[in-house]
Amino acid sequence: MANNEPTETTALLADSQPPEPSLETETLLGNVRSGTSKTRKKELPQPFAALGSPASIEVEIDNGEGLYITQSLSSLQNSSKTPVHLRTSNLASLMHLLKGNIGTGVLAMPSACKYAGLWAGPVGVLVIGFIATHCMHMLVNCSRKLCKRREGLYALGYAEILEESLRTGPPRLQRFHRHGRYTINGFLLLTQFGFCCVYILFIAQNIQQVVNSFHSNGPDVKVYLLVSAALLIPYCFVKNLKHLAPFSTFANLLVIVGLVIVFQELVQGLPDVSTRPAILPVDKLPLYFGTAMFAFEAIGLVMPIENKMRHPEDFGGCAGILNLGMTFVVCLYTAMGFYGYLKYGDQAEGSITLNLPGKNWLFTTVNLMYAMAIFISYGLQFYVVVRIIWPALEAKISSRKAKIVSEYIFRTALVLGTCGISMVVPHLDLMISLVGSLASSSLALMFPPLIEIITYSAEGERLSAIKVFKNVLIILLGIVGFATGTFAALNEIIRTFQDPSGGDVGRNATMVAGWDISHSTTYS
Repeated sequence: MANNEPTETTALLADSQPPEPSLETETLLGNVRSGTSKTRKKELPQPFAALGSPASIEVEIDNGEGLYITQSLSSLQNSSKTPVHLRTSNLASLMHLLKGNIGTGVLAMPSACKYAGLWAGPVGVLVIGFIATHCMHMLVNCSRKLCKRREGLYALGYAEILEESLRTGPPRLQRFHRHGRYTINGFLLLTQFGFCCVYILFIAQNIQQVVNSFHSNGPDVKVYLLVSAALLIPYCFVKNLKHLAPFSTFANLLVIVGLVIVFQELVQGLPDVSTRPAILPVDKLPLYFGTAMFAFEAIGLVMPIENKMRHPEDFGGCAGILNLGMTFVVCLYTAMGFYGYLKYGDQAEGSITLNLPGKNWLFTTVNLMYAMAIFISYGLQFYVVVRIIWPALEAKISSRKAKIVSEYIFRTALVLGTCGISMVVPHLDLMISLVGSLASSSLALMFPPLIEIITYSAEGERLSAIKVFKNVLIILLGIVGFATGTFAALNEIIRTFQDPSGGDVGRNATMVAGWDISHSTTYS
């Protein structure tokens, strides 16, 4: 991103009842006439005020690359009053949506399909993608409904949608409105931290793949995890999201080039479709569900994107930005899953880049490109985790010097924490399945239909019986996937400790959700 793009500073306020408005100043930077500013009222409760966080935190939000990262926690409630030149075009909004969805998840689609089958896997991705997109529409529609219901409310983030639906919903639920916000932010925190764990493991395994292509007896993956952590620590000392934006643009270019190279490899020398099972037994579906849900990781950025559009009415609708972007994403996931599993079968790794032929300069370059791209993305995901937790800890420290030192120690500890978890579970596909089942399924499937039911349970509002029935089915799907997927992933992880000789999940029979299953996955 060019340095002449505008930025804006927002104040995140501690919770109070009723919320106490604050002043927010926008200063136009770069080529825009400096000194021009605008002050506006806004009420923006802090995610975890109950933990004793300070009354005000300044967060600089980049209107480009970092838009969805920061605003996924708290949207600009008066974003409809933002000057037009600070708002995003339809094309830019589409790009944000695509960038938020196309990450490590798409590379795990072949691994997901090996738990479902050649035809059942891609079809399942289509179904899950359709439901996830429908849930995104629910959030958008509920946000608009709630903003119309309360005067002076212009835009809401994910957490604020649940909070406001409870606040204006059935009287017996209104006292839980703060808990709703804490719950969503808690799952957002869990999701972002889980992404960081997946990312550092992804980086380490791809670097290991490169080294092993030249030296077959290279170090264990834990060595690469430690090296990755040592490099990530100073990178994560960057406190201003604006400084990460140029790196994010570079990472996006690496991902695009990498995807093109991966696909051209996948479609060459394909075996006959009859060599792969079309449908596998249902006992493997929990791991499939978790991996598929991990891929649909962008539920938290839907509202921030819509809130910052010049023409937010173009976001929803049959031919809107959301449907256009998610159609491309789902088709990409489906194609990656189908061709990746068709080519590599049960040998499909947690990232398809780990299946690329070794000792080939082109594919070695792809591994390095993706490792670099995910290294950069780690900092953006890490930023969200810090912004949620650190303010509560900072409030307990009085000395300014101690605050500075403590924050660096805190950031270092977080990076080492993700490294430690990945060292305990050095299996990328299991880590992805666990994060997808535990966190992503809740945000993408369970909460949106619940929010719609609560929103339309207010006095004078009513959902049709068919919509209520549909929402209940989606919630049940999320609950079943959450429970079975989490249990299955944890059970597989435990099995890796019980087999110290190999440590590779797929080399021996395992128990998933109470059933005996066998597969032949190998790990780098």
